[in-house]
Amino acid sequence: MLVRLLYASRAVDPSPTAIEAILTQSRQHNPPCGITGILCYGGGIFLQAIEGGRSAVNELYGHIQRDPRHKNVELLSYEEIAERRFGGWTMGQVNLSKLNHSILLKYSEKPELDPYAVSGKVSFALLEELMATASVMGRA
Repeated sequence: MLVRLLYASRAVDPSPTAIEAILTQSRQHNPPCGITGILCYGGGIFLQAIEGGRSAVNELYGHIQRDPRHKNVELLSYEEIAERRFGGWTMGQVNLSKLNHSILLKYSEKPELDPYAVSGKVSFALLEELMATASVMGRA
């Protein structure tokens, strides 16, 4: 059974080196577990969708909740899915500092990433738009 989980968290260390370390670990760990997804990062906030088998996704989310590199981990959405939306990525990345702010403004009150202030459905719509506008890097 496939599931999709969407969560937000805050980076304990927002340095580019720390963020790259998280992405590198994801890209190494996720393929053998059958996990795909997309990660948005901006203003110290992560927005991540992960897809895969129910057990693998739940295990990964538990790991993220205990990961000292993340704080304020909050589940935004969890659902059973018929097919993957992010199947082409081991962990695609969106760097919001290089993004047209009008995309963010379309989904929130201010042109900032704040998944804590919007619904999981709105956050997922933002991720889909980022994919549609080719804002995702790191396709694997």
